[in-house]
Amino acid sequence: MSAEDELQQRDAAADPTVQAHGARVLAHLREVFAAAGGRLPFARYMQEVLYAPGLGYYQAGQRRFGAAGDFVTAPESFPLFGRSLARQCAQVFACLGGGDLLELGAGSGALAQSLLAELAALDALSGRYLILEPSADLRARQQARFERHCPPALRARVHWLDGLPDGFQGVVVANEVVDAMPVHRLVKRESGFRELWVRLRGDELAWEEGPLSAPDLDRPLAPWRAALPEGYVTEVRPVAGAWLHSVAEGFAAGLILIIDYGYPAAEYYHPQRSAGTLMCYHRHRAHDDPFHLPGLQDITAHVDFTALAEAAVEAGLGVAGYTTQAAFLQGCGILELAERESAAGGSGDWGAGKGGSGGAAAGKGLPRRQVELATQLRRLLLPGEMGEAFKVLALSRNLPLPQEGLLGFSIRDERGRL
Repeated sequence: MSAEDELQQRDAAADPTVQAHGARVLAHLREVFAAAGGRLPFARYMQEVLYAPGLGYYQAGQRRFGAAGDFVTAPESFPLFGRSLARQCAQVFACLGGGDLLELGAGSGALAQSLLAELAALDALSGRYLILEPSADLRARQQARFERHCPPALRARVHWLDGLPDGFQGVVVANEVVDAMPVHRLVKRESGFRELWVRLRGDELAWEEGPLSAPDLDRPLAPWRAALPEGYVTEVRPVAGAWLHSVAEGFAAGLILIIDYGYPAAEYYHPQRSAGTLMCYHRHRAHDDPFHLPGLQDITAHVDFTALAEAAVEAGLGVAGYTTQAAFLQGCGILELAERESAAGGSGDWGAGKGGSGGAAAGKGLPRRQVELATQLRRLLLPGEMGEAFKVLALSRNLPLPQEGLLGFSIRDERGRL
């Protein structure tokens, strides 16, 4: 962390509101640790500081998304993302002859807003827009957003659920959901893998090495064990498999799209990734200390997409596609959408931006809208931005696909890497 970042973090910690909330979180943690005998698996700690009712990061009501929050997601600042995704949804609805759209964890509601608007423009609104949002605070923010920005006809299609539906047919979207699910941290030793637990001593949180909290936690690492060096640290997320099984249980027909940053197992457990993928975010600053400002910062880890695909097959789903975000969005027509919008918004040659390089933004005298579109393409498609870091996994059941296959995987399908 840079000196500037450290200064900003100290300023944040000195905020009276932050201090008061931090004290409440710490009091809650003392109770949890005491009940558990003094230490917790990191997954339990992560669960508490992110999701404890009224206290956890996703439950306590602070601003998380956008320029004034801690991070920006693709739907938040890049409407082309949602508009492109809508085209994949429309194709599935056409194959099914209708269906609903279910978003799991809708964040600020920005993605729902973009999807609804584009589906309406495509005349592809076949059913309801369902949202399963466990955070009462976020649900209220989503409802307020739709009241302000959605026409009544679209708003009437939106329904919030308290649980996963049975017999669901349509499209399920989980955008940046899995990365926030709790992880266990493991370390490689000569005798095998050990777990990194969390110990609370007074007001200080610290790592403590110990035995595995469950006997099969290291199972995903079995194929890579011999190649990993002593002291290698990584994360495993068994809760993601259980979550996927629950989603599949009531899923009758259609497509599940999981969009997140991550890797296939061979890359996730690569020997050079020796410190794991755990990251924390507070006020747009990224760092790797999960014990800083508990309850007031986001904690995430990359997704093992191989583990998700294996869990999907075990749950009776088919793996219908896997690719990078850049390839998926281009398959869904993001470049054509941008070019059409650019042409409608002002004169100028869009060709410089068609490759997603954002080169048009560097041109002199271009209309502001063209610069904004070029910026969106650059952030969404380029390898150094979100284009390669984010992946899209498609899972299907009883989905009659056209001969050309799914739009989002028409440019590149990398299922062989899972």
